[in-house]
Parts: sequence; C-alpha cells; structure tokens
Amino acid sequence: MNAATRLSAAERKDDVLEAALIEFAEKGYAATSTEDIAARAGISQPYLFRLFGTKKALYLACVSRHFRETLELFQRAAEGARGSEALHAIGTAYMNALQNDKLSLRAQMQAYAAADDPDIRAVVRAGYGDLVAYVRRVSGADWPEVWNFFAAGMFLNVLASMHVDQEPEPWMIDLLEGCGKNLDDL
Repeated sequence: MNAATRLSAAERKDDVLEAALIEFAEKGYAATSTEDIAARAGISQPYLFRLFGTKKALYLACVSRHFRETLELFQRAAEGARGSEALHAIGTAYMNALQNDKLSLRAQMQAYAAADDPDIRAVVRAGYGDLVAYVRRVSGADWPEVWNFFAAGMFLNVLASMHVDQEPEPWMIDLLEGCGKNLDDL
C-alpha cells in the first residue's frame, strides 16, 4: 500500500468499528475474539489494541456508535416534524431500518444482553436515554405515550429477532394485528 492510499488512524478506527459491529452482532461480546475482528478489518491484532486498548473499550465504542447512529436516524426522520407526526416518522424510519438492517438489530439486542457488565450497562443506558430524551423533546408527548412508543418498539425488536416475517405462527400475526401492525411492517 502506498502513502496515497494509507488510511488515517480515524479512518482505520471507523473500519475496525464496522468490522467489530459485525462480529459482536453475530457472536455477542463474550464470544467474539479480537483476532476475528482484526482479521475482518484487515489489520493485525496488536494494531487493533493500539487503536482501542482493550476488547471492552472497542465494544463500548461500538455500542456508543450504534446508539448515536440510531439517534441520528431518529433525527433525520423527524426533521421538520413535531408531535405525533414526529413519532410516526421516527417509528416508520425505525421499522424500515429493522427491515433492511438485521445486523443492526442483532447488535442492539447483543448490547442489551451484555448490560450485566457495569461499564457496558452505563453506555447502553446513556444511549437509550438519549433516544428517549429526543423522542420526548421532539414529540412533546407525555410519559405514557413515550412509554407506549418505546414499549411497542421493543416488542417489534423481539418479533423481528424471531424473524416473524419467515413462516409466521398464528400467535405472531395476532400480536401484530393487536398493535396495529402487519407482516409487511417488519
């Protein structure tokens, strides 16, 4: 590789975060090896540690980035909207993201599963808290409505994690219809 195509440390960090997200989403925090992440990113394991220090620091960076990207998705969706219009736009954008990016959903679910670790829990709480604060601010909704919005989102996460769109069972269809959704929404 010549100097003209060499990536900066910041660009390399972004590449490593993308590779790590895939590995962590597929295997979870505990089962993912830094060796696999380094191989996917096309770097040496020592360089990975030079960039992030520890596996946990890399995971925390991935989780933080993932929540930031979700917040940015919400912000783009609600741009120029307020109230229930903003809630609807955010919900629609999130549903589209669930449909089109199963990796992101798996990464999110893995982050919740890894939140027994206090450091990971702090990052998950901060990221989720930012989502809640933004939705509340842009929608002006009261707490029951915000609670219902996020409860429905988590419910849809669980169904999407079970691949409800593939050979759905009758109870899945009933649950979706009960919350005003259909399989085409997932």
